[in-house]
Amino acid sequence: MQTRIEGVAYVLGDNIDTDQIIPAQYLTYNPSIPEEYKMFGKYALSGVPDTGAGLPKGHVPFHTPGGDEYTSPYTIIVGGKNFGCGSSREHAPIALAAAGIVAVVAEFYARIFYRNSINGGYLTPLETKDRLIERVCTGDKLVIDITAGTLTNTTSGETFALFPLGEVAPILEAGGLFSYAKKVGMLKE
Repeated sequence: MQTRIEGVAYVLGDNIDTDQIIPAQYLTYNPSIPEEYKMFGKYALSGVPDTGAGLPKGHVPFHTPGGDEYTSPYTIIVGGKNFGCGSSREHAPIALAAAGIVAVVAEFYARIFYRNSINGGYLTPLETKDRLIERVCTGDKLVIDITAGTLTNTTSGETFALFPLGEVAPILEAGGLFSYAKKVGMLKE
């Protein structure tokens, strides 16, 4: 797990569900096969309606038209309340990670999405009490300092407090739950 994450923001709204993150028709791909893993990145956030519903400041494509079809130019998602709600598919954080997302910052998460992100070591889910979807714009440059517990929007110059990762930090640092269990001797290699 990186303790300092720098990247470009992609802003989503409240109640972004797992069907929006990775629609069910793309769950036939196997993330353990590298060629198929890339497809999760290609179809990440393809369930967000073309109308821009779920996007507080208008629709900006997650993938650059004419650009890399598998990865997004964004590395940090800023979401509202209840991010990752809906079905309990573990493919949702996999899809975001395959697209190049390193961290998601939201007001709070659906617990299953939060745990799937941590258990697989796919991305770092951070929480804040601030309504960042009203303070950060898609395309803003952000710096997350996990040790200091801050998110700085270098585009606007504002800094916001993040809640500490607490007991999940060692799991993320190890690369996921199974790696952590091996590291601390809970599982034999």
